[in-house]
Parts: sequence; structure tokens; C-alpha cells
Amino acid sequence: MDQTYRAAAFLDKGGTGKTTTVAHVGVAAQHRGHDVLLIDLAGKQGDLAKHFGVWDDYQQAIEQDEAWPNISTVFDDSWSTIAEKLGEDPLADLVIETDEGVDLIPAHPGLDTLDSELGNIDDARKRYSRLEEFLDNYVDPLGYDIVLIDLPGMTNNVSYNGLWAAGHAITPVEMGPFEAEQADALRQDLNKIADNFAVEIELALVLPNKVDTRTKLAEEYLAAFKDEYPEAIAPDYVPYSQDIRNAAQRGMTAFSLEDPSSTARHAKETYLGAADTLLDRLGGGDHA
Repeated sequence: MDQTYRAAAFLDKGGTGKTTTVAHVGVAAQHRGHDVLLIDLAGKQGDLAKHFGVWDDYQQAIEQDEAWPNISTVFDDSWSTIAEKLGEDPLADLVIETDEGVDLIPAHPGLDTLDSELGNIDDARKRYSRLEEFLDNYVDPLGYDIVLIDLPGMTNNVSYNGLWAAGHAITPVEMGPFEAEQADALRQDLNKIADNFAVEIELALVLPNKVDTRTKLAEEYLAAFKDEYPEAIAPDYVPYSQDIRNAAQRGMTAFSLEDPSSTARHAKETYLGAADTLLDRLGGGDHA
């Protein structure tokens, strides 16, 4: 592809599977032959790094004050000066390679105070465009095909930065009334951003997640989401799978399982289809 595409996983609710979605859609895109970078802004716990089995080493670097620069550094007023001093490849120590082919910029404890630090910036456009500037000036030149961003499960200055920079939202939703309300609230938030700042943010992919079709209620909500989001709904749903949970605890995605269950196989096919659909909607759908 001739440009870097971006999307950010967001819903104003925790536990919907944003991190799992970013990890699996990222690996799925890599399986389709794309170069992928994942960025974890979801909090200092480093769940995305844990998903790829690289958190322990990175946490040790944090404890030894060696995790610098890090994801919180790039939001700093002095980042451009820091980057210049770091030389030709300022992201060399920021980006981590994983065993599953995708690259990762992990979370860092500095994210703890980032929301309040951004809140001290009076100019709203400057407050929300810090990540966009970093991606434009330092990540895009690296030549990735797609950058996926994992955002906090709340609406704050960090999540607005991610949505602003990405321009496209991925929303994993479980099958229930609260999730339906939250997805609708997200759509309203995206429209509000567009109205206030003339920045268009598209709801690019709604991914039904952890679906148990043995229940009639889940089937009903699945049909309702398809009706409500015909332009954004993924072509299939991710079934509830204990295999995926177990794989995450072992530091891998379902794509690395040697003997996946039927639900894990279904999930893998869903993520591959979701990656294809997302790239089509972003404009870079030249997949195998």
C-alpha cells in the first residue's frame, strides 16, 4: 500500500474486548501480508504487551528506568527536540517486535498522568492533535501499512487524541442493551467532534464480540446491530471462546494456537474477515 492507514479501538466501557480486538485484527492483517504497528494507550497495565508475551521484559526495563523514550514521551512539548537528539531512528527503542509479526509500542506508567497533562493545554485543537502529529511526522515515514490504536475504556483527552489521529473507530460490542446504548453514544460523540473541530471520524467497524448464539437474546441483538450499523458491521461475529482467553494468558493470540477449538477457529476466520473489511473501508483493501 502507498500510505499508512489508521484505526482506533474505542467504546466508553471497559471489558468489551478492545485489546483482544486490536491484537487479533492486527495479526489478521499481518497474515494478509500487511506491515502492522499496534499502539497501546489503554493504560499502564500493558495488556496489549501481555497479549504478545513481551510485557515482562518491558516491565523490567521500566523498573530499571530504561524504558525511554516511551509512548507518554511522544505527547511531551519537547518531543521533537528529544527525537532530534535520538538521531536518525528516534523510534528504535520505542517500537518492540513481537513473535507474531506485528510491531508494538507498549503502554507505560506515564500514561497515568497523561490525561490531566493534556487537559492543561488550553487550545483544544492542540490538545487533541498531539498523537496525530507524532504519527504524521515519525510513524508514517516508517512505512507501516496500518496502525491500530488501543484506547482507554473511557472518554478522556487520551481517547480523543487516539480518535482524532486515527480518523476511524473500531468498536467491539457484546450483545446487550447497554452495549447498544454505548455504541450509539459513540456515534454521537464522533459526530460532535466532527461538528466542533471539522475533523471527520468514521465508525469504520462494529465487531460483535463474545457472542453466544445459543441464547435467543444474543441472536436478537446480533440482528439489531446489523440493522443499526449496516455500513460498519463486521461480516461475522466473534464467538465466546475460552481458548482465546487462555491464549492471551499465555502471551499469544488465537493465531498461534497449535490445536484451536472450533470457536477459536471461528474467531480466527472472523478476525481475518474483519481485517479485510476494515482495510477496504480505510481504502487500503489490497489483500490476498
